[in-house]
Amino acid sequence: MLRYLTIPVTAFQQNCSIVWCDETLQAAVIDPGGDLDLLLAEIRRHGLTLTQIWQTHAHIDHAGGTAELAHKLKLPIIGPHRADQFWIEGLPEQSKMFGFPHADAFTPTRWLVDGDTVTVGHCTLQVRHCPGHTPGHVVFHSPEIGRAFVGDVLFAGSIGRTDFPQGDQGTLIASIVQRLWPMGDATVFIPGHGPESTFGRERQNNPYVGGT
Repeated sequence: MLRYLTIPVTAFQQNCSIVWCDETLQAAVIDPGGDLDLLLAEIRRHGLTLTQIWQTHAHIDHAGGTAELAHKLKLPIIGPHRADQFWIEGLPEQSKMFGFPHADAFTPTRWLVDGDTVTVGHCTLQVRHCPGHTPGHVVFHSPEIGRAFVGDVLFAGSIGRTDFPQGDQGTLIASIVQRLWPMGDATVFIPGHGPESTFGRERQNNPYVGGT
C-alpha cells in the first residue's frame, strides 16, 4: 500500500511529499523545492530507498532542489508535462527573482501526459494534466488510498494563482471540475501549500469552485 509524508520546505512552506510502497520501501519525492538535507534525513529515518523524483510543475518553490537532488543521487526526474519547459529553463532566473538558493535547470527523464501512470514499488498512481496555474501542471492520483497530490491547482478554500506567464483562471477551473472532481468527493488532496482537504468539501465551500 502507498504511504506518504508531507514536509513543508523553503521559505514558501511548499508541501513536498515523500511517497513510498510499504512492501518494497521504494520511495519517490514529489516537488523537492529545497531543504534537501531535511528531506533526505526523513527518508533515512523511515528506512526508505529513494528511486525517483516526480514533478507537478516547475515553479521555484516546487522545483528548486530537483536538479541538485537528481544529480546527487542519480535519480530520474518524472514530469511535469512538456508545456512547463520554459519554466524549467527559467529556474536560475526564478531563484534570483525570489531570493532562493541558485537552482539549475534540468531535463526531465520522462515528460508526462494526461492518462499516464507512475509507479513506485508495487504502487501505481494515475497522472492527470491540469493546466491553468502553469500550462504543464500535472496531478498524481492514488485511487488505492484515496489521495491526490495536486500541487498548486487547488487549495483548502482557494485555487492556484493564475497571474504568472501562461496562467489562466478559466483553464484552471476547467481542470479542477473536469479532472479532479471525477476522482470522487471522498478523495483527500494534498495541496502545494497549506492543509489537506477533500474534493467534496471544496465543491461545497470553496469560493472559486463551490457548487461546480
